[in-house]
Parts: sequence; C-alpha cells; structure tokens
Amino acid sequence: QVQLVESGGGLVQAGGSLRLSCAASGRTFSSYAMGWFRQAPGREREFVSFINRSGRSTYYTASVKGRFTISRDNAKNTVYLQMNSLKPEDAAVYYCASARGPDGDTSLRGYDYWGQGTQVTVSS
Repeated sequence: QVQLVESGGGLVQAGGSLRLSCAASGRTFSSYAMGWFRQAPGREREFVSFINRSGRSTYYTASVKGRFTISRDNAKNTVYLQMNSLKPEDAAVYYCASARGPDGDTSLRGYDYWGQGTQVTVSS
C-alpha cells in the first residue's frame, strides 16, 4: 500500500526556516505529482503547493509564494518543502499528499493518498 511519511516539523521563531520532507513508498513515485497542504486548529485543510511528476512545474498559494519552495528527488522517492521567513500564521499541521495523476491540483480531491502530518509551530 502507499505510505507517505512526513518529517521535519518543529518549533521555530518567526522569520526562521524549516524544511519538511515526505518519503513515499508503495507506488511509482515519479509518475505522480505531489502536494503539500496544511491545517490550523479550527480551520479547513488548505492547499500550500504542488509539484508535477518531473519537478519542472510548481505552484504555490499566494500567501507562501516567494517564501516556500517545493522540490522532489525522484531517485529518493521524496518531496520537500523548504519554508523560509516563517510567520505565526504559517503554524499548522502540514500534510504531504500524492496526486491522482502526473499533474498537480490545488484541491484536496485531486489527491488519493495522505501522510499523517507534521506539526509546524511558529512563535512570535
């Protein structure tokens, strides 16, 4: 079965950086786009970024554009989210997800497998 395991979350001061990783197994990683979503307490899960299967196409939600960078290493079956200049409003549980196809999607229904999430806390 498909498994996605996130790591790299933690506590960071505002303005700091974190790099999230998501290791995938159980399907041909390089055939599928990957996405990152986040969910803060009391809020719906929201799209953050996606990367297509080759890594040549990426997309970000407006609030993180210029601060976050998504990348993937298909040889390691891993997708990353580099988060710089973190703000308190970035605090959430971050989830990686495997898309249903090779191209990314900003909606939750475009993904069929999800990780368990990793907590990101940003102190002011």
